[in-house]
Amino acid sequence: MELEKINERLKNEPSNINPLKGYEIICEAMVYKILDIFGKNSLLSMLYQTGAGPGEVIANRIKLNYGKDQFEIIEALEILISELKEFYSIQIQTIEENPEFIRVVLQNHCFLRESIKRRGKLQFGKAFCRVNKGYFETALKKLIGNKMKRIDIRFLRNVPEKDVCLEELIFYL
Repeated sequence: MELEKINERLKNEPSNINPLKGYEIICEAMVYKILDIFGKNSLLSMLYQTGAGPGEVIANRIKLNYGKDQFEIIEALEILISELKEFYSIQIQTIEENPEFIRVVLQNHCFLRESIKRRGKLQFGKAFCRVNKGYFETALKKLIGNKMKRIDIRFLRNVPEKDVCLEELIFYL
């Protein structure tokens, strides 16, 4: 066999490479391999912590940029969402305030959404979404500090006709 002919048949321009598809395949495989080897609790913890690290980074950057150590709840949420427009398209649907908690319902089209739609095993609101949960909960805890006891972020449902997920954030005061 002539090496030149083999290489001609194998030739592929780098512009034909689809890195996003490669990442999607690896992420899907990673989720299910960790699940198989370590179980559901370990998987959820690992994915949450994967998001928590960058959540700390963005919170520290926001504190530095705004010259503040603590923010009001809605202020922190608005600043965080504004800072993340490259990765999220978020609209707040409702804000419910009472003496015990503040509940925010939002529509979220996140950077994981297209990957979840394309990969058969990944599902909206399931394990892979723990990355976002870790990210937002950690960032908001660091930005808000002692103005709340805790925050819970919950997936409510996928809304395919709007191409978003509906989620609630509950800030316990």
